[in-house]
Amino acid sequence: MEISQIIPHIEALIFASDKALSTEEINELINNALGFIENRASIELTESAINGIREKYASEFYAFELKQSGGGWQFLTKPEYHKTVALLNGDKFLKRLSAAALETLAIIAYKQPITKSEIESIRGVNCDYAVQKLLEKDLVIISGRNEDAVGKPLLYSTSKSFMDYFGINSADELPKINEVLMDELVKATIVNPDHVGEFSEMPAAAESETEVAEVIVEAELLEEESTDSNEVEMQHNKAADAETEGEKPTDQ
Repeated sequence: MEISQIIPHIEALIFASDKALSTEEINELINNALGFIENRASIELTESAINGIREKYASEFYAFELKQSGGGWQFLTKPEYHKTVALLNGDKFLKRLSAAALETLAIIAYKQPITKSEIESIRGVNCDYAVQKLLEKDLVIISGRNEDAVGKPLLYSTSKSFMDYFGINSADELPKINEVLMDELVKATIVNPDHVGEFSEMPAAAESETEVAEVIVEAELLEEESTDSNEVEMQHNKAADAETEGEKPTDQ
C-alpha cells in the first residue's frame, strides 16, 4: 500500500468531519472506504500520512493547519488570521462566559470529577445556574455518580468540546497552578535605594494550590507597605524644600 493512495482520502475525511477524528478512526474509515481486505492500511501508515499532511499545511502558503485538538485531528485556521476570521464570525466570538461560569468551569477542570456540592464548597455560593449554563454550552458533562457519598450525587467533568475549545487533548495538558502563578508574579518596585532589601523581593511561588491565595495576599501587603513608605518620603522631601526656601513646613 502506497502512502500517496490514502493521503487525499485522509484530507477529505478531516475536512468534511464536524468533529475531531482520532488516528484510529481515520484508519478504520480509510480501510472501509477503499475496501482494503487483504492489504489493509496499518496504523503506522496512517500516522505517517497524517504527519505528511501536517508538514504540508505548516507551510506559510496555507492559512490553516492540521492540528491535534479535542482528542483528534482537525483543520484549524492559523492564529495570525484570527482577526480576519473574527470579522466574519464576530457575533460568535463575542459570546463570553460570565465570571461565575468561568470560575465554575475552572474548578471542574482542575478537580474533575467533582460534585456540585464540592464546587459550591470551594466557591462559597450556589452554582446551579453556572453549572446549567456550562452543560448547555457542552463544556461540561455528567460523568457519573459518587457512589460513596450520601444520595449518590452527580459527578461533573469537562467534555470533548471543552478540550476542542481550549485546543488541548486532555485535562493533563491544562497549565499547572504554579506555572500560572509564576507568570503573574513580578518583583515589587524599589521605592528607596536605602531599603533595597525590604522591597526588592516578592514572596516565593506557591508550592500547591492551597498556597496561591496566601502568596497573592502577601504580595498585596508588600505593595501597601511600599505605598506608605513612598508617602512618608514625599512628606519628608517637601518639608526639607520648605526649610530651604525659608518657609515654615506645612503640617500634614
